[in-house]
Amino acid sequence: QVQLVESGGGLVQPGGSLRLSCAASGFILDHYAIGWFRQAPGKEREGVSCISASDGRTYYTDSVKGRFAISRDNAKNTVYLQMNSLKPEDTAVYYCAAEQGVCTLMVARYLYWGQGTQVNVSS
Repeated sequence: QVQLVESGGGLVQPGGSLRLSCAASGFILDHYAIGWFRQAPGKEREGVSCISASDGRTYYTDSVKGRFAISRDNAKNTVYLQMNSLKPEDTAVYYCAAEQGVCTLMVARYLYWGQGTQVNVSS
């Protein structure tokens, strides 16, 4: 059974850091592009970052460039999102997802989704 499980969320003060993990099972993760998405209350789900399976290219939405970094460990079947210099506007439920094509931040292209992990950035 295909499964993606996010972890690592929590409460952090502005300027702090968190590292999110996305553990995959039931499929070969290194054959898929993996994306991180987030959704704040009352807002649309937003693409944050993705990493390609074949060439390792990464993409970030403008609001997180220079602050977030995506990486993968194929041996552990896990993708990470390192989040630094966190801002209150980063508060959201963060989801990881997998697609069989090219890395993209388009929500509709992703085939498999995790359940999400809550990130709260507040003083």
